[in-house]
Amino acid sequence: MGKNRLLSFIGIAVVVVVFNMISSYLYTRIDITEDRRYTLTEPAREAAAGIEGSIIVDVLLAGNLPVEFEKLRVETQLLLQEFSAVNPNIKFAFVDPLEDGTQAENTIEQLQRIGLTPANVTIEEEGRISQEVVFPWAMVNRGNETVKVPLLKNKLGADTEERINNSVQDLEYGFADAFTKLRIRDKKKIAVLKGNGELDDIYIADFLTSLREYYNIGPITLDSVPSNPGKVFEELVEFDLLLIAKPTEAFTEEEKYLLDQYLVQGGRSIWLVDQVSIELDSLFNEEGKAVALPRDLNLKDLLFRYGIRINPDLINDLYFTQIVLATGDATNSQYSPVPWYYHPMVFSSDDHPINKNLEALRFQFASSIDTLPNNYKKTILYRSSPLSKSDGTPRQISLSAVNSPPDRDIYIDGNKPLAVLVEGSFQSAYRNRVKPLRLADAKEEGDSNKMIVISDGDLIKNQLRNGRPLELGYDKWTNNFYGNKDFLINCVNYLLDDTGLLTVRNKTVRIPLLDQEKIKTQKSKWQLINIGVPLLLVVLMGLAFRMLRRRRYGG
Repeated sequence: MGKNRLLSFIGIAVVVVVFNMISSYLYTRIDITEDRRYTLTEPAREAAAGIEGSIIVDVLLAGNLPVEFEKLRVETQLLLQEFSAVNPNIKFAFVDPLEDGTQAENTIEQLQRIGLTPANVTIEEEGRISQEVVFPWAMVNRGNETVKVPLLKNKLGADTEERINNSVQDLEYGFADAFTKLRIRDKKKIAVLKGNGELDDIYIADFLTSLREYYNIGPITLDSVPSNPGKVFEELVEFDLLLIAKPTEAFTEEEKYLLDQYLVQGGRSIWLVDQVSIELDSLFNEEGKAVALPRDLNLKDLLFRYGIRINPDLINDLYFTQIVLATGDATNSQYSPVPWYYHPMVFSSDDHPINKNLEALRFQFASSIDTLPNNYKKTILYRSSPLSKSDGTPRQISLSAVNSPPDRDIYIDGNKPLAVLVEGSFQSAYRNRVKPLRLADAKEEGDSNKMIVISDGDLIKNQLRNGRPLELGYDKWTNNFYGNKDFLINCVNYLLDDTGLLTVRNKTVRIPLLDQEKIKTQKSKWQLINIGVPLLLVVLMGLAFRMLRRRRYGG
């Protein structure tokens, strides 16, 4: 018997050793979550696998974190483990930037200087309220290159737990985006149109800064078109995409023909066009009034060719964003947010890779777009709400409107298109027409192409503070964040066929929210269950063991 037991023990030991040797070579991970949360999408895997060299990820989530941020830390760790499994060169560490309490203020100042803004978290526990400072950021480092990854995603009206859950949704995209930025070498080129009264660079600085991590960007003007159209066109077609950000001066026929040929010959484009001339600043006068007038940019026939007509009207929407006005006299004035129906808050219908999983957008004095029947495929990316209407121009706009409650009965003609994607084989708007100038290699019809038309030039405009640009989508007056930048980056990615990151962003992770009301009312009950039931089981098992022993051994 002793010999047989020894042989059995040796056999088991050999099986265990062989199994461990095989498992070290045949490593696998199994994701049993319903939404495949821990299974990386193929573009994310490619982004991680394709990056060369040693990658060090420093995650600034360590130490004594609030409960919600502990969840974010755990999810970040699990995700980075998946990336490390794809590419063993990816190493990560969790760091507490405020570990040295004596240097906390200095550390916070240094982190803010490099663009890592903290999150101030209010913690309410057993009637006590405290404030915690957390830096929800990761730094992806390769050699001398560093990409910052924000781990906390802001959402309008969301509490801390909802923000954390939305952030978990965006984690895979954030890190895949960082790995993509580090591996890009041959960047596509984007031209920013100048010379027709477009927005100054400082007002599109944040968006262009974000784009520079993916693409090369340069300005281009059409001033030399009358004297040397061929040279200007040669420069223009070197760019893969043309950005037209809120022109205010009419285009000549010669300039328009050059743009027409750029589109026909494959150039992608984003048009952010204000068809009505009105600015919020123009209302801040003694009367608090200004007249909104139609703006003629001489683009109607060009856009009409592609089945697009931007109307000279203003969207008036009961789903609004706020502006801040001063109330009271000069010595005791207070600044209060008030509803402004000409600045719609527009929600995504989540029906296209460009608009999926995005925060609400803020439009300002937008116009409605008519889509006309023709051979082009037109996808409406954003609409005004069902409770909206279009106000014709010329029209006097007054700040006093904030004091008059709207008549909801007249807001019945909503769902006006505000942003439209056009796809197809583009034909020249000058087909069968006299050409305004002679251009070598001009074409009447081109290959498949696409462009996006948005009826609000301010959608791309960032605010300023102390002469410095703020993040696009952030409103310094109400401290709200909108999804303008993510939407426009998605537009560029889609138009330039960089759809890998769009696939990652569109991944849906479902995380059920805790019922805070149940937590308050049933807290004691579940504490008792969690503590009492295990103790009771231990006692019962002890009694059962004692009875079994008495029965077997008689005492």
